[in-house]
Amino acid sequence: MFEHLVSFKFNRILEPELEHELLGLLWGLKDQIPGIVELTAGLNETEEMENIHGFSLGLRVTFKDRESLQAYGPHPAHQTFVRRLDGLIEQVVVVDYPVQG
Repeated sequence: MFEHLVSFKFNRILEPELEHELLGLLWGLKDQIPGIVELTAGLNETEEMENIHGFSLGLRVTFKDRESLQAYGPHPAHQTFVRRLDGLIEQVVVVDYPVQG
């Protein structure tokens, strides 16, 4: 299995409706993209404010294998989400790693 972690930093404070739209798009990926074992996404509610550096949305996707992770990026459902981010993103951090044990 592979973990795909993403943290999003937006270029402005998003309206609650837009935050919920983005979360809905993310949550819907699990039912649309083959190979996703588990998907969680949410707004950052940490109390460690000095450590968030403006990152306000997080995503964790567990894929059954590397091939599923590789197929995820170009998948039309994922690309719909990426297009919706157009003009909203300041920075994105992505970490992909194989699950050990």
